[in-house]
Amino acid sequence: MTTLLATHPSFLAHDTGPHHPERPDRLRAILAALEDPAFAGLVRASAPLATLEEMGRVHPPEYIETILGVQPEAGELVHIDGDTVMSTGSAEAVLRAAGAAVMCVDAVLKGEVQTAFAAVRPPGHHATPTIPGGFCLVNNAAVAARHAQARYGLERVAILDFDVHHGQGTQAVAEIDPSLFYASTHQYPLYPGTGSAREHGINGNVVNVPLPGGAGGAQFRAAWEQRILPALDGFAPQLLVLSAGFDAHVDDPLAGLEVETTDFMWLTEAFRDIARQHAGGRIVSVLEGGYDLGALADAVSSHLQVLMRD
Repeated sequence: MTTLLATHPSFLAHDTGPHHPERPDRLRAILAALEDPAFAGLVRASAPLATLEEMGRVHPPEYIETILGVQPEAGELVHIDGDTVMSTGSAEAVLRAAGAAVMCVDAVLKGEVQTAFAAVRPPGHHATPTIPGGFCLVNNAAVAARHAQARYGLERVAILDFDVHHGQGTQAVAEIDPSLFYASTHQYPLYPGTGSAREHGINGNVVNVPLPGGAGGAQFRAAWEQRILPALDGFAPQLLVLSAGFDAHVDDPLAGLEVETTDFMWLTEAFRDIARQHAGGRIVSVLEGGYDLGALADAVSSHLQVLMRD
């Protein structure tokens, strides 16, 4: 199976400051792991700049202008909130992170590849249409889904979020639009405090399965197998967009789930099965969280190995 890897050096120039968990070394660890000969078959591409039109399908123009208007001097950091930081390289990284997600959709829906992975920073799933936060400035996964609809006329796009934190930004986009499906497993209670199982969206197009601290692979798999995957199958998505956060890993320092790399592989294979049934095998995966460098590199490598399988 042909798989695209979209990334860009600008993602390393998004400086969040010393000791910040969402740091450039995250991407360095991933890219180093992907130099293994096992990934020689990846189609590698440089992420373009997203256009204002592409981002504007999710975020109002004034929001985008405000974010891109933050232009710190070299060496200066501007805190958008307590956790979300911009440096002199951040605006380009924001544009290219959204651009990578759009590039992945284009490649998959044009039939150039069947699956694609956007190795990006900053992440996106906490960014609502009008509020940044949780390290996120533009919602890359939502931009990808909206691009698939606007450019290719898809009627049903699913965004599937296995980050340990609930993607309230993505849910804010999906829950008012029955052409989108959003599902998430996440630790609860934990930042951002959203993602109750009672949040259903329109006609059940939102499925949240909160997991308690200490939950491991068995509970993680059961949440997807028993609750989310049947609903996803019923939605019959024409494209799967993954908010691929790996901070539910047992070794991750920011949360308390105990998911293993093999569990992420199992879930990726389950997504492939659904994609084969309904979407011609088409999957776009966009990096979100994951803060232990070794666990992140191992989990992303394993995720991509499954996406690349024939």
